[in-house]
Amino acid sequence: MNRFLLFVLIYISFSFLGFSQNFTRPGEWKKFKKEVFVTAGTSSFLGDLGGRNRVGTDYSPVDLDFSTTRTAFGAGFRYKLDRWINVTSTFNYLIVRGNDALTAEPYRNNRNLNFKSNIFEAAVRVELGFQSTRVGNRYGIKRTLSNRMSNKNHALFAFVGIGGFYYNPKGQLNGAGAWVKLRPLRTEGQGLPGGPKRYSNYSISIPIGGFYKLTINRKWSIGLEFSWRKTFTDYIDDVSGRYYDPNVLASSVSVQSAQMSDPHLGLIPGHSSPDAQGVAAQRGDNNQKDTYTSLQVTFGYVIKQKRKRARLRSKF
Repeated sequence: MNRFLLFVLIYISFSFLGFSQNFTRPGEWKKFKKEVFVTAGTSSFLGDLGGRNRVGTDYSPVDLDFSTTRTAFGAGFRYKLDRWINVTSTFNYLIVRGNDALTAEPYRNNRNLNFKSNIFEAAVRVELGFQSTRVGNRYGIKRTLSNRMSNKNHALFAFVGIGGFYYNPKGQLNGAGAWVKLRPLRTEGQGLPGGPKRYSNYSISIPIGGFYKLTINRKWSIGLEFSWRKTFTDYIDDVSGRYYDPNVLASSVSVQSAQMSDPHLGLIPGHSSPDAQGVAAQRGDNNQKDTYTSLQVTFGYVIKQKRKRARLRSKF
């Protein structure tokens, strides 16, 4: 019995010694600087179309219409500059939608516009935060001095970056039928006399957000990431400024252009007609740029850095 107790005391001593040595190892993170990961989750749009059952609030999160939430997928590469700072490159594919028919707000519902768009986004970002270096006890009863427990590290980071994305809005007439590309239709008179200039399918985004992840056995990680994108375009949904003369659209572009520009329900008389001074009625809010968000689960693999072989120098 005495020998058994002595053995247990020795084991506990070695266990705590091993734990204390491995709890915070200076420079240990340098062996695990690189990580590749994939993401999957949901995406949402904040712009002129759709929204909650009230007047829009300048594209704030409280105006999100969760019924138009769609899927998002991505991949990325992360490189640690230090324990608390990373540089990460990402590529994301997102689907965004907006539909006036889904809101009970009278003016937007009467406007009756809708859209969907695929977004292809590439970005680079800087991540700042905290990562624990806690590891498990390396000694076990059955196999003394053997690696028994797997390491588990927690990380919580915030990030900001810059990226570019491609989008191509499409719409349905009265919410039915085939999806039609909207940019060629010039629905607000883009490029026509008195209208705004034509917009591009490409724009810049600034992703802002944060993530939490759990790394298991220093190899595999799982986490949750939220990202909100500030953009520099108001045409992700093809809506920005004012209505254009439908007769000019029909003669200069196509009849379909005039139909897609103003499919209103007629519930608010004169809502899309020019005012007494001949100024065209407002179709969208060009004081705010469109934004979109994503909430995704992340799965990663940490690439361990290989040790450099020591070179033996000859004395002769």
